[in-house]
Amino acid sequence: MEITRIPHFIYFQEKSAYKDTYGGGMDTVAFDAQLLMPQGVSSKTVILFMHPIGGLAYLPMPAGLAKAGLPVFVCNTRYRGVDSALIMEKCVADMGQAVKYLKEKLGFERVILGGWSGGGSLSLFYQAQAEKPSLTHTPAGDEFDLTRLNLLPCEGIMLLAAHVSRAHTLTEWLDASLLDEQNPNLKDLELDLYDPDNPHQPPYQPAFMAHYRAAQIARNRKITAWVQEKLNDFRKQGKPHEEYAFVTHGTMADPRFLDPSLDPNDRKPNWCYLGEPRLVNHGPVGLARFNTLRSWLSQWSYDLSNADGVKCAQQIKIPALVIGNSADDACTPSHTHRLYEGIGHSNKALFEIKGANHYYLGQPPQLAEALTVCINWLATQGFID
Repeated sequence: MEITRIPHFIYFQEKSAYKDTYGGGMDTVAFDAQLLMPQGVSSKTVILFMHPIGGLAYLPMPAGLAKAGLPVFVCNTRYRGVDSALIMEKCVADMGQAVKYLKEKLGFERVILGGWSGGGSLSLFYQAQAEKPSLTHTPAGDEFDLTRLNLLPCEGIMLLAAHVSRAHTLTEWLDASLLDEQNPNLKDLELDLYDPDNPHQPPYQPAFMAHYRAAQIARNRKITAWVQEKLNDFRKQGKPHEEYAFVTHGTMADPRFLDPSLDPNDRKPNWCYLGEPRLVNHGPVGLARFNTLRSWLSQWSYDLSNADGVKCAQQIKIPALVIGNSADDACTPSHTHRLYEGIGHSNKALFEIKGANHYYLGQPPQLAEALTVCINWLATQGFID
């Protein structure tokens, strides 16, 4: 089926003490979207894809759903492409504006959240707050009241190749060997996965894994404590809105990507969705590479981030579909199952697409299977007119 890509532009006013996106008016939030509209189709249902830093408009799944006859709205947040100052609570506000736009301006009656990859935990965060709003401040203590935004709940959610959260994913990927955040060359060599002389080599033993995972969590908490101390120091100096930028080194040292027997699926060894893990570990596109203090607490803090997919999944009431890909080299099976098991009601379904990679790139058969699963589930739930 032919589709038409219709550009949309969403903007609204939001008072802020400081600017965390580049350019534009001080108190104006703006972001773009595309409506992928099947030609000749009239539907009361639309699927909304939103990722914290965007970039989903030309992936196989959104286009595939549209070509199958389903309107799809692929929407960026205000942080398109740059997450160094990203606040997850503000992404929820952006998603709220997108849902209102779809229902009140474009006339759709049902919005189904398409939680792709990092969009999964964002979608769960949004729906949990839309159903029962509770947050009035960010983890940094800044006022940002989600209870006053009149967030509209959506009617269903699809979690597709999704991970449990940005914070937990980063923690599982952190290089546990780094001892000094200012000097990434200072390492605990016993924990350095990329040291060929390290006696701990794949397949990793349970005792080593327990030690390594504990060290990853400890490192995340160490950074969080430093961030909180830095913010408190600014406030004591009478600088409540002061920020500070920093680099997080070593963010792709998850033993799973070197040892496929851990959290096993069909992915190949010594590889992740960004390439060779050793190079990604200090490369320019690693998770959380560039940060600000407030953004770290909102996005990446293991203990403080509110965008915890599993916790949010426990709160939602809407029908849910969870799809995992058996050769996913980003979101491994434990993430898929944690999300599914976290959903606290029975109207949920779990499927696995055999041999599928994270994006279905170059995989028409796997994409077709995933699309069939989605369409059948949507029809079963009464979401297809």
